[in-house]
Parts: sequence; structure tokens; C-alpha cells
Amino acid sequence: MLQGLPLLAVTFSLVYVLRLLLNWWNGVRSIGNMPGYRTLFSQYGMVARILPRLTFINPGGNHFFEDKHSSFKAAGWDMVSVVSALPSTMITVNIADADTAQEVIASRAHFPKPIKQYRALTFFGHNIVASEDEEWKKYRKITAPAFSDRNNKLVWDETVKIVQGLFADVWHDKDVITVDHAVDITLPVAFLSAFLYTKSAYSVQIALFVIGVAGFGRDMSWRDDDLVPPGHLMTFKDSLHIASLDVFFKVFLPDWALVRLGQRTKNVKTAFDELEKYMKEMIHDRQTSEKVERYDLFSSLLAANNDDLESVRLADSELIGNIFIFLVAGHETTAHTLCFTFALLALYPDEQEKLFQQIKSLLPEDRLPTYEEMPLYKYSMAVFYETLRLFPPVVNIPKVSAEDTVLTVGNAFGEKKTFPIPKDTRVSINVPGLHYNPRYWDEPEAFKPERFLKPDWPRDAFIPFSAGEFLIDFCALHFVTHSSTLLGVRSCLGRKFFETEGIAVLTLLVSKFKITIKDEPEFAGETFEQRKERVLRNTNRLTLTPTRVPLTFTRRV
Repeated sequence: MLQGLPLLAVTFSLVYVLRLLLNWWNGVRSIGNMPGYRTLFSQYGMVARILPRLTFINPGGNHFFEDKHSSFKAAGWDMVSVVSALPSTMITVNIADADTAQEVIASRAHFPKPIKQYRALTFFGHNIVASEDEEWKKYRKITAPAFSDRNNKLVWDETVKIVQGLFADVWHDKDVITVDHAVDITLPVAFLSAFLYTKSAYSVQIALFVIGVAGFGRDMSWRDDDLVPPGHLMTFKDSLHIASLDVFFKVFLPDWALVRLGQRTKNVKTAFDELEKYMKEMIHDRQTSEKVERYDLFSSLLAANNDDLESVRLADSELIGNIFIFLVAGHETTAHTLCFTFALLALYPDEQEKLFQQIKSLLPEDRLPTYEEMPLYKYSMAVFYETLRLFPPVVNIPKVSAEDTVLTVGNAFGEKKTFPIPKDTRVSINVPGLHYNPRYWDEPEAFKPERFLKPDWPRDAFIPFSAGEFLIDFCALHFVTHSSTLLGVRSCLGRKFFETEGIAVLTLLVSKFKITIKDEPEFAGETFEQRKERVLRNTNRLTLTPTRVPLTFTRRV
């Protein structure tokens, strides 16, 4: 009997392995032997993020950005596959062809987003990210009015105040400021511009009031916001700060684990509980207070939700869920994009000088830039777009094939080829693959902002914020007023919000300070390429995240 059990175990193991291999091989054949990766583990699983990248074993959690267009070049087509065996056979098709990307994004019925992938973000309530079809249309109808031009003007004005506060209250009007990581500047600014009032790496509170004005329509002072209100365990500021930065703990860990794994995760549990309580109080206060015309996001969202039909209105949990999604979607994207922008300008001083001269020609020293003038700062826009092309915050747009179909793609030689796409295949638009595709971009690896000043730049090959699919309807789809077939499909609600905030920060900071890479003795002998690689090093978390960008800001004379 004992001899029979090991034999039985070996037999079952062999059968299991053979079945895995058969399913894997059938998966490869089902997509017409499309070239690409053949791996043991899926590119979407936790293993891909934990293990190092290994050929035939693990594609790596950041392979989209690491490869850029190289895997497509090697395959000979602007569509490649990833077929993995564990935990079960998974087929993913990655696309770097602009026409094919348009087809997939436009065909929502044939290529919906994998909605289960987003359910983890519904811990406050259903929201515009974790929805499709009629539910998505409902959320879109109610949330769209919140992103008005009046709100964008408010964002510009408050962002200008924030940057002025940075100069005066944090940098204390010094002529030279050195930071070990530029995110220490951009993250607090981005938080404040979207909703938040927080702390910088200097351990000094920045008294910036966008949470009161652009976010929730109420003023906050330093002293008031430092006090924990009765009935609460944490200030609103701190709960929002912790919940936003450590959202992945909440997504991947159950509450019982959060309270047992350490003080940091315990604080995450407290922050989310407190934030929900604050949000409910705000909703109640606003709904029962005297009606006053306000243009902040929170007030506009509540006003748009006052439909007489109960089936159209959002529940409090849905209001809270959508408000939180807008916060999370907005603050990281802005902060990291600005950080990459500052790094690129420091690495390329000639481009920084072009930007400064254009700002100087439009902005006298004795006044501040205005929202109405924003379209005039064309080089600011160009620098911002080029940063987004080189470092798109979200590197892939996940979809799934709802039925058996086919997709046709091209290559560098102008050839076309059609591949079968079976039902339930993961279809992913590879944003770096598209942004670095030499079919659309001259010298795609180069930092050339002027490419966006040309009237014929390839708009369909520019989708820096995943066409509104992961950071759905907050982030930018196309930063232009020109028509696009994609723009009407799922245009980005927060496009102008993000753009307004980023351009205001960039324009005002460059007008006052010159940006250079921080001098560090241990890197004195490095070449330009080594410095570039070091400063622009990144990892793929919620968004593409700069690892460390040490900068020096020197006041212009």
C-alpha cells in the first residue's frame, strides 16, 4: 500500500504536467503561433512582480516599459503574445500598432475591459473605474459636470498659490535648493492640487489650501488641520495621505492582516476607516447646509447627483468610491510626470533654456501666469507631452476578447498580417511599445519636445494615460482639441484638470529656477548615458514611478 501511494502521486503529477503542457501548446496554436514570450508564470500575477525577470520563467512586472518596442522589432510585427502555463494557461496579446489599438479601444462590445481586475478598487463603493456598460454610463453622466472649466480655472489659480507657497514657506526664498528626490516636491504639490494638504520631506507642513477650494469647497488653516476632530482617530489630511500612498496594501490584504502585520499596515486600516467617516460627514453637511454656488469637485459631484429619479442617483458609497478614485488617479500621475519632466530638463539644459525663453517672452517678471494664458505656453505643453510619451504613467491598457475574432497588424516594412484571437484572450495595448515605435516617432528614444509643435504629429500613437482605461476617465487621453476617433469613445474627464495643474507647476517653477542634477561625489566620473540611466531609473507600481531623482534648483537672476 505504501509503495502504491508514491507511484500514484507520481502518476497524478505526470498527468497534471502533461495536461498543462497540452493546454499551453493548444494556447500557442490558437493564436496562429504568434511570436512573443513563452513563460511559466503569467505577466499579471504577483510572481511576475516578486521574482526577477527570467527567460521562459517570468516575463517580469515591468517588461512593458523595459522592452518598449524591442520585443515587437524582434518579432517582426507590432503585435506579440505572452503565453504562460501557471496557474493555468493564459494568453495575452500585446499591441503596438496604432490602427489596431484604435480598433480595440473603439470596439467596447468586442473588447471590454476585464472588469474583475478592477473589483479590488471598490472597497469604498462601486465607481467609474470598476464599471462597464450601463453602470459606467451612469457614473460618467454624474461625474462629468464636476470637471468644468470653472473648476479648471480654480485648479490653475490654486496651483499657482501652491508653488508660491513652496518658494516662500518651504524653500524660504533661498537661492539654491537641493533635494534628494524630486518626488518630495512634486508629490505634495500634486496631492494639494487634486485634493490634499500634506507634509513635504522637509518635515515642514505646507499650508496650501486646495483641499479646501478645488477639492471640497472649504478653507482649512494649519492649526485647525493639525487637530484631530472629536469622534476621529486621525486628521483628514493624514487619513487621505496614508490611504493614497498605501492603497496597494488595502487592495491586496484583508483587514485582519492589515491590523496584524505591523504599524504601517495598521495605519492603513485606520486611514481608510477614518477617510470613509470624513467623506460621509462631508456629504451630510453639504446636503443639509445652505446652497452656495461652488466650483470644487466635491460640490459639483453632489450637485450633479441631485436627480429626482432614485435609480439615477448615486448612493453615498458610490459617491465616496468615485471621489477616492479621482484622488488616487490624479495625484500619482501628476507627481511622477512632473518628476520625470524636471529630470529630463536637468539632463537636457538646451531644452530647458528653450522652455525658459518662451516663458520669459510671455510672462513679465512682475506678475504671475493666468489660466486664460495657458494655451500660449506651447513649449510647456510640448515638454509635458514629450515626457508623457517617454514615461507614460500607465504602461498597458488591459482588455479581453468577448468572442472569437481576428486582429490585423502591420510592421516596419508596410506589411500586414492577420492573427486569430480566441474568446477570453487578454488583449493589451502596450503603451511604451506604441510610444517608442519608429513607424510613428522619429528617433523615439530621444527627448525632442519640438515634435509636438508640428501640426502633423501622430496623435493616434499617443495614449499616455491608457486611453482612460485604468485610471479611467481621470487621466489624459489626447491633450489636444483636434478630433480623434478614440476621443469620442471614452474621453477623459480629468484630462484638462491634470493638464492645467501640470502646466501651471512647470511654467511657474521654470520661470523662477534653473534645474540641474544634484552634484554627488560618488557619481563624479559617470558618463552622460550613465547619469541619464541613473536619474531616469523607474519601477512599475500603481503608475510608472521614478526611483530617485536628485536635483538642484537655482534661482534665476
